[in-house]
Amino acid sequence: MSATEIILENEGGVVSYNQALSAYRETRVRTASQGTLIVMLYDEVIKQMGAAIILFENGSIKGPGKIEELNTRVIKSQEIITELMASLDMQAGGEIAKNLLALYTYFNQQLVEGNIEKKVEKFEFVRNMMDQLRSAWVEIVNTQAAPGNQPIPSGINIAG
Repeated sequence: MSATEIILENEGGVVSYNQALSAYRETRVRTASQGTLIVMLYDEVIKQMGAAIILFENGSIKGPGKIEELNTRVIKSQEIITELMASLDMQAGGEIAKNLLALYTYFNQQLVEGNIEKKVEKFEFVRNMMDQLRSAWVEIVNTQAAPGNQPIPSGINIAG
């Protein structure tokens, strides 16, 4: 029996493992602070870029299925970065928001170029920069967290 076939029983009936996991993730996102959500978005971009880089390292970017997988991961990363751009408060954020907007715009440009040119260096650059920004956000969120809140653990995985 695989992990996706595990069945859990509760008072209301039977729930599959996937349903329980999905409900947990949804609750986690709904109850997360804005800073924690931003960190989760960074985590997902880092994860997607890591998977794209692995496609290059394995030399498996040759077939149409692998090219499609690479493209899907790049597009997902671009969508998340665009969401980060849209979440910026340009009025309250001042110079920091302007700098982040410029960085996010540049990252999306690098992803487009990397996808067209099939240059892993561009993906590595974006992943590394997003990792550095994630670390800064984790520090900010953890210093602003209420005394009873748990700090953000390293390497949150919201997508499984």
